[in-house]
Amino acid sequence: MHRTFLAAALMAAMALPAQAQTQAGPLQVREIGSLHVGGRIAMLEGLPEKEITFSAGAPPTRMNPNGEFQVEQMYAQYVKLANPRARYPLLLWHGGGLTGVTWETTPDGRPGWQMFFLRAGHDVWVSDAMERGRSGWARFPEVLPGEPIFRTMGEGWGLFRLGDQAGWNRDAARRVAFPDSRFPLPYWDQFMKQGVPRWATTDRQIQAAYDAYVQAACPCVVVVHSQGGNFGFTAALNAPDKIRALIAVEPSGAPPQAADAARLKDVPHLVVWGDHLAEHPFWGKVRANIERWQGQIRSAGGTADTLDLPATGIRGNLHMLMMDTNSDEIAGRVQGWMASKGLMK
Repeated sequence: MHRTFLAAALMAAMALPAQAQTQAGPLQVREIGSLHVGGRIAMLEGLPEKEITFSAGAPPTRMNPNGEFQVEQMYAQYVKLANPRARYPLLLWHGGGLTGVTWETTPDGRPGWQMFFLRAGHDVWVSDAMERGRSGWARFPEVLPGEPIFRTMGEGWGLFRLGDQAGWNRDAARRVAFPDSRFPLPYWDQFMKQGVPRWATTDRQIQAAYDAYVQAACPCVVVVHSQGGNFGFTAALNAPDKIRALIAVEPSGAPPQAADAARLKDVPHLVVWGDHLAEHPFWGKVRANIERWQGQIRSAGGTADTLDLPATGIRGNLHMLMMDTNSDEIAGRVQGWMASKGLMK
């Protein structure tokens, strides 16, 4: 009975309407800034020199690509409020082939989760993972092993569950989505402009940069998405004294069975799932792995809650649910969960 009451109380907290948890009017901002963290110095030798003209009309110069280079660093920008109502800053970590833009303005021009959580009273940090966006990337394969991966415009149609993959068409008028899809469909091409190259061989370097970021910016609460999930779970294992809670939005990976989940008994976790996972075999396997990790956390005495949106009556959300037409409603439920964990003042 007690567990049933707690579950009902948790769901009630997460169901609070978004407008009841944010404040309207101008934001009172104390500071906007940024930083780079992590990285190392790499030495390159033996590469041939080239003659390059850097600007139209400028004389050509000899370019020597050998020497020391700063590589594998990570960029983050923060917005700090004059009077934050959250106990800790909120760090937003993006997914694969994307950057911190994930959390900013939505493809159809609405305020994204960065603004939602600022209005909810959080200092908000938005970062670009190592080798993405303003973090920059390095020569490959000399520094970054392998080569970058580029996502086609149509790959995400099925993988991100807008509809069946066969419903993709370059002609927007001929695309077929799930009838209940919450993504602003006319803006799929606009969303694709956010895509950047990624590597499938740099998890170690990305994790090292995130760990350095946690040491620089925390104690904090972390929100992760997709590929960022495993980095967030591992960062919490590596620094359970720094990460006070972790919210994983459709995470695509989790630590191995051998990981010591007992380290997280005081770090509450929330996993958020959208709709139509059963229509894509990849997501069934992903979710089973995440639930295995959640089970390990609970068995070790920790908290690992789940917000299954379809189970609460919210249908049609896809993988990029922070961009869906009901993105504020979902953010409101996440905010309610944070409040229920004592993370607000």
